[in-house]
Amino acid sequence: MSSTTVAIPKPEPKAAFSAPHGWWRVAVPIAIAVVLALLPPPPGLSQHAWYYFALFSGVIAALVTEPIPNPAVGLVGLTLAAALSRFVLFSPEDLAKPGFNVVSQSVNWALSGFASTTVWLVGGAFMFALGYEKTGLGRRIALLLVRALGKRTLTLGYATTFADMILAPFTPSNTARGAGIIFPVVNNLPGLYDSRPYELSARKIGGYIMWTTFAADCVTSTLFMTACAPNFLAREFIDRIAHVSISYGDWMRASLPFALPLLLALPLLTYWIFPPEIKRSPEASNWARCELETMGGITWRETALGVLVLFAIALWIFGGNLIDPTLAAFLVMSLMLVLRVVTWGDMARNEAAWTTIVLLATLVTLADGLSRAGFVKWFADYTAVHVGGLPPMLILMSLVAIYFVAHYMFASLTAHTTAMMPMMLAAGLAIPGLSPATLAIGLAMTTGIMGILTPYATGAALPYYNCGYITPAQFWRLGAIFGLIFIAALLGVGIPLLAG
Repeated sequence: MSSTTVAIPKPEPKAAFSAPHGWWRVAVPIAIAVVLALLPPPPGLSQHAWYYFALFSGVIAALVTEPIPNPAVGLVGLTLAAALSRFVLFSPEDLAKPGFNVVSQSVNWALSGFASTTVWLVGGAFMFALGYEKTGLGRRIALLLVRALGKRTLTLGYATTFADMILAPFTPSNTARGAGIIFPVVNNLPGLYDSRPYELSARKIGGYIMWTTFAADCVTSTLFMTACAPNFLAREFIDRIAHVSISYGDWMRASLPFALPLLLALPLLTYWIFPPEIKRSPEASNWARCELETMGGITWRETALGVLVLFAIALWIFGGNLIDPTLAAFLVMSLMLVLRVVTWGDMARNEAAWTTIVLLATLVTLADGLSRAGFVKWFADYTAVHVGGLPPMLILMSLVAIYFVAHYMFASLTAHTTAMMPMMLAAGLAIPGLSPATLAIGLAMTTGIMGILTPYATGAALPYYNCGYITPAQFWRLGAIFGLIFIAALLGVGIPLLAG
């Protein structure tokens, strides 16, 4: 049986300034920012706050159209906001204060995101993912599960689901996990049963395996706070705007009641909704056994990494009173270096980690600017006037559902979180009787599961959408069906338990 690794499909590089069709990627964000800035501000909102909102809207549009890479978008947007701070960030009253130095204040504000412990916790988690890649432990775990559960198609679905679940707490990029680690393994499986991409035979087993694996990646991204980078972004906004601190344990207490049953039911749900033609799959188990023999025995580096990540989990869950989660991540990273699980050169070349740190730091600061300029307070007051009198629970569920469905308009979980989380928090906080903590965690619980909705909802969707085992029409239909299931589980189980 062939064990050839199949490369993950990668999008063609974007040439925004040279390709004839790429001009709109630049023009759309600029046009949005300029048009909004030229409009009069809504009643009750100051001019400088409206200017800041126009700039912020242009940045969010650029995150979607990507004229340049998203971290560069964040850096450019932050630089513009800081350079124009006397017009967009600070009110006339601020500028008139004795001793107020607009230059130093704008620089301090621009750099504030890089002082966020949340941002560096994300960077640390990416270094854990680097360890899985360098040691081969991630691939070994996936193959072990396929070997143990791969004799039936249904249990093979559980194998890929459990592989993602085991890797999720230490892989903060759902794209790296679902596309980079899991996809190359599962993409080898359908061919064992003569299930071929772009052919009628794709439904034999390929479609089932691919959809189950992708959907599991979305659920685990909500189940574990450290499984998806925008979770940290949401957590930071919640802390800054709602003044609610969410620990790793708080997250697990909120996600476990609805996300874990959803994850356990997922392979069976797909088996009913998108059934495979082949029900048994003994060849998958044999193939995984051959792959494990090729890998050889467990190395000391794999063992060391396994012990270290378990140590990190223990500190994150039980060590809250002893050590900050970010410092715990730094401690484990240091031990990884000392034990040579990875080298400093490996960490220095970890582009995904440093790129994410820059992106999150700039977006945290830009979103904070909405509060600094006074836009969030205005939006909260405006919302409170228009929804007053409705039952708080109805408002809570409506806000969460709207936030979830709005992801159809976004091609990035990060862009969606940056654009809408501050607004939805402000709207809910203005409602009398609505618990800030329940609202905050309810919105945060949608971040991973909303990735199921569309082929562009998250980066992890790309290889599964392009794999040839699921047609575009099937992908959209399954996204809508499972999207309804996911949000129903959150609203029907998760939110009531939080509110109770």
